[in-house]
Amino acid sequence: MKNRDAIATLIRDGHSDAFIALRLGCDRSTVGKARRALNRAANRQVDQYRPDRMPTSPAQQAANRATLLAALRAPAA
Repeated sequence: MKNRDAIATLIRDGHSDAFIALRLGCDRSTVGKARRALNRAANRQVDQYRPDRMPTSPAQQAANRATLLAALRAPAA
């Protein structure tokens, strides 16, 4: 368990899997497994997110942007 805590600390510090494995004397796959486990734990809320509506398509975003710009350019009444 100590090794996993050390791996987690080094991952958070931004070190590569190869560097961590060399420094701790473990296999690179062990570091990769720990990284995936940490990523799953960190992203659990994102996995459970369900939007209320579908995201806007790029074409619709462009149309919305054009409408907004036209409204902003129109003379004030």
